[in-house]
Amino acid sequence: MRVIGGIAVLAWISSMTSGCASGRAYTPETYVVQPRDTLYSIAWRHDLDYRDLARWNHIGPAYRIAVGQVLMLKPGRVPRAPAHGGPASPPKPRIGAAAPATAGASAPSAAAPSAGTEMPSTTELPPPGAARAGQPCGSAHWSWPTAHAAAPRPVPGGGILLLGTFGQPIRAACAGRVVYSGSGIRGYGNLIIIKHGDTVLSAYAHTVEPSVHEGEEVAEGEQIARMGTGPHHIAVLYFEIRLNGKPVDPLPFLPEGK
Repeated sequence: MRVIGGIAVLAWISSMTSGCASGRAYTPETYVVQPRDTLYSIAWRHDLDYRDLARWNHIGPAYRIAVGQVLMLKPGRVPRAPAHGGPASPPKPRIGAAAPATAGASAPSAAAPSAGTEMPSTTELPPPGAARAGQPCGSAHWSWPTAHAAAPRPVPGGGILLLGTFGQPIRAACAGRVVYSGSGIRGYGNLIIIKHGDTVLSAYAHTVEPSVHEGEEVAEGEQIARMGTGPHHIAVLYFEIRLNGKPVDPLPFLPEGK
């Protein structure tokens, strides 16, 4: 059973790697906002920094978006309406002005930078190899998001897979605010994304029974969901950390051991 399980996990890693490679072969220039989308989930789906996405689309500091809105995924002129004739994008707001409220948007953040303004980072990950238990991340510390029965399995170009038991607790690896919880991003199952300061996001994929909602503040070690199964029906958590919109190796930032 262990051999079969190992083969299945390796096949899964291979499929995830090829999927990422194929996804980057063609990058669309626009995206039409769907129900349950947030700015963070759209940025995650397209490997972008949410702050860049906001700046390119003249989105205010509340980071609110509307269903049917057309977003530019590259620097350029913001389109007025989607190709299928849906609702037009909202007009460019004044810097600091509140954007219209929308479904699926996270709560306003008082520390969020204004659109088009580059703010110095208030939360930076320590250099690789420097972060251990007790090192700061925002107002708390990094810890393992769940117990794991075997060594973490790195996914090339992404995060790590942590094998475990179906239903075991999944916990926030660092204090922050939940900015996405849903299953709208293909390949991740039910995904939870937590924001830690302006530059750092962590993600927890293939979860079940989520116990947090978008906009909720969570403490390091707080249970946010339970472990589900991946595409090959193996109980596993896919964990990822992104800095400025790009994946980084999470292992150097987690405590030694389990």
